[in-house]
Formats: sequence, structure tokens, C-alpha cells
Amino acid sequence: MAIFEITQTGLKPVAETRFDAEGLKERADIQRLVRENINILEDGLMVIAEEFGEWMDSSRRIDLLCLDTDANLAVVELKRTIDGGHMELQAIRYAAMVSAMTFDQLIDVHARFLNRGSPNTEGARAAILDFLGWATPDEERFGEDVRIILASADFGKELTTAVVWLNDRGLDIRCVRLKPYKIADGRILLDVQQLIPLPEVAEFQTQIGIKKQAERSQSNSRHEARLKWWAALLEYARTQTPLHAGRSPTRDTWISGSGGRAGFAMIYTTRETEAQVQVWIGLGAGRDAENKRAFHALKAHQAQIEQAFGAPLDWLEMPGRSGCRICKVYPGGYRSPVEEWPELHRTLVAAMVRLHGAFADTIRTLQF
Repeated sequence: MAIFEITQTGLKPVAETRFDAEGLKERADIQRLVRENINILEDGLMVIAEEFGEWMDSSRRIDLLCLDTDANLAVVELKRTIDGGHMELQAIRYAAMVSAMTFDQLIDVHARFLNRGSPNTEGARAAILDFLGWATPDEERFGEDVRIILASADFGKELTTAVVWLNDRGLDIRCVRLKPYKIADGRILLDVQQLIPLPEVAEFQTQIGIKKQAERSQSNSRHEARLKWWAALLEYARTQTPLHAGRSPTRDTWISGSGGRAGFAMIYTTRETEAQVQVWIGLGAGRDAENKRAFHALKAHQAQIEQAFGAPLDWLEMPGRSGCRICKVYPGGYRSPVEEWPELHRTLVAAMVRLHGAFADTIRTLQF
């Protein structure tokens, strides 16, 4: 997937590939960095809670409870052991425990995560609805499945064999290796690699998964359409720009790439009848004020940026939310006729290249 430098302000993408020192020791450091940069595990995740343990008659806690853009819950378990231990069994228990969560409960949990002393349920509701792209809650679409993401320094053969077997039987479990290293100049790097499904066969596995999922429920037809949409877009995009060259097709509504600086991302988004390119500012949990300062620092260059892009942009500060968005929306999405996709993809990729060119230098030198 990628290698990131661990800095005081977060994770910074780097191109280092060789290391000569021992890894970090503190699991808490890794959990904090993953929480603040959740998309290193997978595009299209929102952190709902950390150390979630509101069970009846249980003291167990989920490291990170997340929501994906299909309104499914995702249990994220982190381990610093060399083989992952029995984390898949633990995560399955957690997934079963949260499977009955309602949308109102989700809002309450997220509100307490954002501010335990003074929960703002309306703010939490608005943030979740915005993330999902919903105008109002939809209980029927919420929580149709619970997914599992396992992140560890490495995974033993027993664990990976069990995960592959469980995935073949309908579960959705991903294994992501997080290996921290300290290199000669004192910097600390985090090597992030998805092991299951294997990136080199992800598209093949995705197509098999599509056939199985389509039989499970009508809602999963969205997954199939989006997977095909992203596969086609990424195939064309690789011929035009390296921005998203390392990304694989996904079931989610967005795919992100590095904005060249920690906390800034270049994102494609698709809905049923529209798509957009965007710059996302999300410096991490608890840094909302910094997000707003970064947004306004960029907005001070609005005229210059829009002239370079070649069109007006939508500048969305999103008060009360955990990030800011600057985007351009285009008609046509993954439900558009397939024969129209090539032209839509050409439009989006060209816009992404222009967007990156318009923002790159300003983001790199931005003071806020």
C-alpha cells in the first residue's frame, strides 16, 4: 500500500524502502496514528469510537469502531505481536456484539467519542449523515453487515489460513501489516501493506466476491457497480497520472491519494448520478481548529488556485465537522450507462490532474 514517515503532526507519505533499525515498541503510538489517519487501512472509513466497550456483562473493548460509506460497521483490531495472536477470533466476537447496533445508538456513541464530557448528538448525526451522503437516516440500509480489519506487525500462518477460509464463507476480513522502522537519520517510518486480500490478485478476488455478494442482497449491487466503475477509472488514470497508481478498486464511494502533505488528500468521489474531484483537509481527531485554519489559509489563494484549475470550485468549510472539502462536482456517476463511463472518466481524471497542479505548491508551503 504505502510507506509513511511518523512525524509530530501525523503520517507523511515517503518513498523509503530500506531500513536498518528496530521497530517502534509502543502499541499506543500506532493506534493513535491509525485513528488520526484511518484511510491508510482502507479508503472510505470514518472513526466512530476508540476503545469501545459498551457491552453488557463484558469488559472487552474494540480498538477502533468505524463506519464505511456503505453504512456498514467495521471493527478494527490492532496488535503489536509478531503473528497477530488470535485477533481474528477476538474481532469476530466484537463484530457479533455490535451487529445489533441501531443508527441512534451509533450517533450516541460517536457523540461521546468526540466529546465525552458534553456530547453533541446533533453534531454527530450531521457528521455521520454527511459522511454517508444521506439527507436522513435509513435504518434499513444501516448496518447490513459488519466488516473486520486486522492490523498487526505481522500475521502467522494459522491466522491467515483462518481468515482466507472465513472470507470464502462470506465474511469480510482484511489483514493489513503495519511495520514501524527507525532509519539511520532518526526518522521513524511505518510500512503499510495489505496482505489479505493480496493486492496483486485483489481485482480477481473482487470479481469472485462480486458474484457471491450479488446473490446475498439487492443492496450489494451497488458494490458491483462501484467496483467496475473504479476499476475502469483507475485503469485509465494510470495512463495519465501517478496520483492514484497504487490504489485498487473498492466498493466504497471514494478513492483517495496523497495530497503531498500529511492531512491533505486528493479524492475521487462517485454517487449514483454525480462524481467529483476534491481536496480533503483532515488533520486528525481533535484537530478541527487546525483544519479550519488550513482551509482559510488555502482560501486566501482562491483566485490563483481557481485560475490554475480553470473553473470555480466549491469551498466547503463544513462547520462542526471533522474536515473541510474543496471540490468540483460533475454530472454522471456509477449508475450512468456503462457506455458513458469512458467520457466521464476522462473528464474526472483530467480534472484531478488540474486540481493537483493547482493545489500542490500551495499545500506544500502552506502556513496555518
